[in-house]
Amino acid sequence: QLQLVESGGGLVQTGGSLRVSCAASGRAFSRYNMGWFRQTLGKEREFVASISGNGADVYYVDTVKGRFTISRDNAKNTVSLQMNSLKPEDTGVYFCAAGTTGISKGDYAYWGQGTQVTVSS
Repeated sequence: QLQLVESGGGLVQTGGSLRVSCAASGRAFSRYNMGWFRQTLGKEREFVASISGNGADVYYVDTVKGRFTISRDNAKNTVSLQMNSLKPEDTGVYFCAAGTTGISKGDYAYWGQGTQVTVSS
């Protein structure tokens, strides 16, 4: 099992940058595909980005391509999401998740508690 704890959310102006991170405790972190999802009030939790266990494969939702970068450090059991050129529509609670390869919520068995990202216009 894994326990995931996110950090790094906050308030930023449009065009600014934030980095959210996720620390994992448990065994075999490197075996898990890691994903970031986000959710706003009244909407479904949506896929943002994912990275394979060895970091070789990354995927992004079209709306963040070229602006967000997902990375991981298996030695430190961490995964991060660097977010640049932020837009108000990027606002939401960002969740870290661990699971198998995929972009659906059902592909991920372990979830963090989320961290709020707010982009002001």
